[in-house]
Formats: sequence, structure tokens, C-alpha cells
Amino acid sequence: MIEQNALIHRLDELRADFAEGQRALRELDVRRDELTADLLRVSGAVRVLEQLLEHAGEPEPAPT
Repeated sequence: MIEQNALIHRLDELRADFAEGQRALRELDVRRDELTADLLRVSGAVRVLEQLLEHAGEPEPAPT
């Protein structure tokens, strides 16, 4: 039969591994949110610059 102390020790190890996994997932979630926000900002900047370039090729309207 497996010794009770060995079971308790293994249980403690597994609980620590589980807690570490949860911590790592939280960190990844935060990083994903940060990257999503960065991509949204870059996407907006790209859109603005594309529009500016489109309008730069158009002749300016004559003053009236």
C-alpha cells in the first residue's frame, strides 16, 4: 500500500502545479488583452494613413 505521507506530498505537488498553471494562464490573458489593444491601435493608424494616401492623389478643389 502507498504510504500516506507520499500521497500527501504528491497532492501538495499537484496543487502547486495547478496554481502555477492558473497563474500562467492569467498572465497570458493579460498579454493577449495588451496585444489585442496594440493591434487595434495599429489597425486604426493604418486605416488613417491609407485614407490620407488616397486623398493625397486627388487634386485639391479649386477655390471659389
